[in-house]
Amino acid sequence: MTTQTREARSTLSTLTPTVILCLVSVYVVWGSTYLAIDYTLDTMPPLLMTGTRFLAGGIVLAVFLLARRHRLPTRRQWLNCALVGGLMQGGCVGGIAIAERSISSGLASVGIATVPVWTALMAGVATRRWPNRLEVYGISLGLAGVVLLALDGGLGGGAKGSAVIIAAAISWSLGSVLSQHLDLPRGPMAYAGEMLAGGTLVSLAGLLAGERVEHLPDTAALWAWGYLVVFGSLLAYSAYMYLLTAVRTSIATSYTLVTPAVAVLLGAWILSERVSVLTVLAVAAVLLAVRFILQGRKLHDVRDTNDH
Repeated sequence: MTTQTREARSTLSTLTPTVILCLVSVYVVWGSTYLAIDYTLDTMPPLLMTGTRFLAGGIVLAVFLLARRHRLPTRRQWLNCALVGGLMQGGCVGGIAIAERSISSGLASVGIATVPVWTALMAGVATRRWPNRLEVYGISLGLAGVVLLALDGGLGGGAKGSAVIIAAAISWSLGSVLSQHLDLPRGPMAYAGEMLAGGTLVSLAGLLAGERVEHLPDTAALWAWGYLVVFGSLLAYSAYMYLLTAVRTSIATSYTLVTPAVAVLLGAWILSERVSVLTVLAVAAVLLAVRFILQGRKLHDVRDTNDH
């Protein structure tokens, strides 16, 4: 093996312990956020809940980073953070909160499971690197799994909410792809900037839409909001943005194929919702889908190494 080949291999994304930990964190935490969002919506408006959630997470992370002598984003980087944060936190997460007022959390997770499809198409257009055969198998199998969830009972919802969820998935995909090509701050300051800028935009959108918090949210909503801030925003969002810099987008977005199963299983555990044969088959399908996507990523890495 030549020095050049060794250097090329060392720069390739691998399933390091950090990457695996980030994947598991995103899989489990974001699978549970649909349930948490549902709890908050009883006494909190959707956009203000979403905006303040990310603002709180961004402030905590930014203060921590500034104390460790990280630099604030430049003016151009703030604009890029606003674009990415607006798409991912406003267009997607805010869209999920709006949609869950008319559709179930399970159906919302099913709609967001289309993210790998939109991301793969957008990434292919941007980089001309289309998913390989195994990755296509994984995406297809994962979508088959979420279709099984949709066919299972209890996932009914309105057409408007379903349309909002698909638009939210497209918005998240576009933000994910753009984040890999725009000038953003290095490391976690990028995540803090995106949460601060995105949270501000979503909060302003809520105020302009007439949302107000007229009464103190109930205890369940406050606990759920706190969970979304600490785990959904600080932990999982930071882990996801790290994955976008460390692995292929098909790997980073593979969480969307797992979160529907996690959302349904948590519903069965916490809310005593039934788990049918279709649910079990769906869970098996999405887990196998992730395996295909991971194997497809390995093939890309081997080919990239050989090309160098």
